Amino acid sequence: MSKHQSWCVSPASYRIVLMDDYVLFSARLGAALLAGLYFAFAVAIMPALHGLDDAAFVDTMKRINVSIVNPAFLVVFFAAPLLAVTAGVLVRSPVGYAAAALGVITLAVAVAVNVPLNDKLAAGASRADFEHLWVVSNGLRTFTGIGSLVCLLLSRSSVS
Repeated sequence: MSKHQSWCVSPASYRIVLMDDYVLFSARLGAALLAGLYFAFAVAIMPALHGLDDAAFVDTMKRINVSIVNPAFLVVFFAAPLLAVTAGVLVRSPVGYAAAALGVITLAVAVAVNVPLNDKLAAGASRADFEHLWVVSNGLRTFTGIGSLVCLLLSRSSVS
């Protein structure tokens, strides 16, 4: 009998499989949303803003930084790494652990570099003090975010 046939799985085990699958799906979705956002900044938004004069660049970034702090973004921003860690623990494989580590690194880069730079810009820092480091750190979080997503996509539930 195949372990994938639902009639040979006890009801309790079936609920665990569904929960594992739900967590893995949610982790994938969260990682995809964040990686996609960071990727959009890397390949479209920041290159477009680079062509602006300093005042327009600073004003636009300040507006983006204010508007992005909203409930929808904050839920994804904090839940995605938490779900990646949870999925990594449930999957119990090297690729699952890599997904978790990359998800945490993605959050750590944002919190340690991008958010403080955003705060400095809001407090009056110049474009020269902001742009290069922000773009580089966004590239890093884009890379780690995509890496976490790929690892989650390669992960399978440990129960199924």
